[in-house]
Formats: sequence, C-alpha cells, structure tokens
Amino acid sequence: MRFLELAALFPLVLAAQPGPGWVSLFNGKDLSGWKTVGKERWVIENGTIFGEAITKGDGFLKTEKTYKDFHLFLRYRCEADTNSGVFYHSDITEDISQIKFIQVEIDNRVGRHTGGLHGDRDGKVSRGWIVWPAPENETVMRPWDWNEMVVMVEGNRIRTRLNGVQMIDFTYPNPNNKDGIIALQLHSGGGGKMRFKDIWIRDLTAR
Repeated sequence: MRFLELAALFPLVLAAQPGPGWVSLFNGKDLSGWKTVGKERWVIENGTIFGEAITKGDGFLKTEKTYKDFHLFLRYRCEADTNSGVFYHSDITEDISQIKFIQVEIDNRVGRHTGGLHGDRDGKVSRGWIVWPAPENETVMRPWDWNEMVVMVEGNRIRTRLNGVQMIDFTYPNPNNKDGIIALQLHSGGGGKMRFKDIWIRDLTAR
C-alpha cells in the first residue's frame, strides 16, 4: 500500500490522533472495556498489554462490546516463538471447547500464515484454514519486533494488512459467525508471550 493510501485509510498509523470514527480500545493504563478468559496472565506494562501463557490452556482477552462490520488497527510484538491471533465475530467462554470464532493468524515464524484466516468455529465444528496469504507476502512479518496489523470486515469481505502489505482480500460466501466480540489470544501449551498496543477500531455497523 502506498504511503498516501495508508494515510487516507488509516491516519491513526501516521499521527497521534486517529481520523473520524476511530475509537481507542486500549487506554494504555488498564484493561477497561476488556475481559479475561482462562488462567493466563494479562497485565499492563509501559503502556502496552502483555500476555503470558502460564498454563497449558488457551487464554483470551476479549472486548466487552460486540462488532459486526469494522476496521481494526493494532500493533503487536511476539516475545516468544509463539502462535497467537486476533479473533472476531466470536463468543468466547470459559469452556474453550464451545467457543465460536474466526481468527486472523499471528505467528512469530515466517511461513505460518500470519494475516490469514483460520477457524470459523461454531461450537465443536471448525473449518480449519480458510485462506492463506500469498507466500511471497509472508516475509513482511517482523520477528521479535513491532508489527502493524489492519483487519477490515465489511459484510462477507475480509481484508487484512501486515506492515502496509495486503495479506488477504477474501469474500467468504457462508461464514458460520457474523457478529461477536474481538479477542486477543494466548495459544495453548504455555510459554507464549505477546505484547499489544495502539488498538483502534472504526465500527462501521454503528455509522
């Protein structure tokens, strides 16, 4: 994506204040507006959300509000060789076996399809991988450094960008889930460490 296009669509990436319609999901001080699911550790450190997997279960930090059509921007950094993700159109409860979700993949390793879509799980039925980024685009991921991710959900069309590069532009004909919360994931197995900051959303459904 060219600089001017990025500035027009996502001015919050380039300036301290976002453009019209963008709302901060993280105030940099506490977890207001979020709820934890699972036994993993979520804390605020130096204006960032730090998540650490300390058990062998999954852990989530989910929004209190639900979103249908939206644009989401965030910065993340993997601090371990870890698998994580941004879940949307989800319903995540303490019974992980029953959660509903669609996941935008995050992984600290090239070739693990960061920016692709996985899941669309409704109860116990999961569709697995839905769409991968083009292999040549997966190298834009910055291991051990901050990455900028954009997720755009408009009806059945889902687009993701990583560090300014389009990862997918996919029209999903029959999703199981069409509304729900947004969540940040700590993958099962323990040892995962993730850091998030600058989380903004533009709720298109409310406009």
